[in-house]
Amino acid sequence: MAPTDARRAVVVGAGPSGFYAASQLLDAGFEVDLLDALPTPFGLVRAGVAPDHPKIKTVTRVFDKVAGREGLRFFGGVAVGRDVTPRELVERYHAVVYAFGTAADNRLGIPGEDLPGSHAATAFVGWYNGHPDHAGATYDLSREHAVVIGNGNVAIDVARMLVLSPEEITPTDTADHAIEALAASSVREVSVVGRRGPVEAAFTTPELLELGELSRADVVVDHADLHAVPDDAGRNVEVLRGYAARPPREDASHRVVLRFCWSPVEILGEGRVEAIRLARNEIVDGRAVATGEEMELPCGLVVRSIGYRGTPIDGIPFDAARGLVRNVDGRVVDEDGALVPRTYVTGWVKRGPSGVIGTNKKDSAQTTAAIVADAQAGVLAGPPIPDADEAAAWLLTRAPGAVGWDGWTRLDAHEVAAGSGAGRPRVKVVHLETMGRIAASGV
Repeated sequence: MAPTDARRAVVVGAGPSGFYAASQLLDAGFEVDLLDALPTPFGLVRAGVAPDHPKIKTVTRVFDKVAGREGLRFFGGVAVGRDVTPRELVERYHAVVYAFGTAADNRLGIPGEDLPGSHAATAFVGWYNGHPDHAGATYDLSREHAVVIGNGNVAIDVARMLVLSPEEITPTDTADHAIEALAASSVREVSVVGRRGPVEAAFTTPELLELGELSRADVVVDHADLHAVPDDAGRNVEVLRGYAARPPREDASHRVVLRFCWSPVEILGEGRVEAIRLARNEIVDGRAVATGEEMELPCGLVVRSIGYRGTPIDGIPFDAARGLVRNVDGRVVDEDGALVPRTYVTGWVKRGPSGVIGTNKKDSAQTTAAIVADAQAGVLAGPPIPDADEAAAWLLTRAPGAVGWDGWTRLDAHEVAAGSGAGRPRVKVVHLETMGRIAASGV
């Protein structure tokens, strides 16, 4: 790309929010470099969406079109904080937009949380989706009972993945190592535990309904959890009432038990997870208040799914309490509330892990509007090194193995070809070295 007089932006993170921001910036006349720490684009669409939800992943077709637009360049395998610094980006771009998401997990903060067999959903989801950071992990699935802490869609995804039959999971793009491990799993019952009640649970109705369609797993809901819930409490409660009224499936070898109004107090075990102690709650003015009743639930696996949080990067103001980049409507601010020049944020690391994929489009539009307004106000003064070719050369010097969009296209074709013979959408490559080799050579 030859040097131009156009304003230039860099978007850090090639997930949905990054692609939406890149598209909107292109529309506003900016040239855009899109960076990602991984050689692969699409963020949680590739590494977070459950493998048995292929329709959700079709949004990547929209992102493919964005990547093909004039003025956009993709650099995969470039990590801010490792390969380049925030200050260096500000020196080379008129606007720097952080869209790197919330890859860390919230902790329970209870005794026993670090016992072997207790895991974060972020890691477990990354493992079965083939994220390179988690592909080498192992999970002990030799016990019959597992517990998932949380009442959101990710908790449901984890529970469902643990009870899918081989016939349900094999045709998906689940990582090969996870298909093998889940096929050999001894887990027969998964309890999904939420500290509040059915009304407060954050499941979406389609996710909740999907549990009732599993080939070998029954769904169990206690009538007692619903007796004080109003009849007009919403579609989710209606679905839960249906599960509670349904007779046990005689053909079911597995169960998903939805347990409401229980809080984890302690994870128990000698050298590994053996049980979890739960405290009973009642809902008072929308809050979960302990009643004093407790129970122990035997289990060999605990997966916590109580929210994501961002990971701080040196040079980017970070609110540690909320796990987000400090910002006001997408403009990054320091601890004193002063604007950080030409630095912006979008997506989950801006607002928190909420909404669906499409929510990021509106969120990015707010950030892009702030950038355009700042450009019109003359505050996006030219960076000291505003040359596009120099920026590309510099990035490739800092990250010699960086993957361009053509390299990703080769890797994508390789994965799709590997899956086609097995009736799968793709077979994911999960090791960075192999990804780089295929992207570079087409082998």
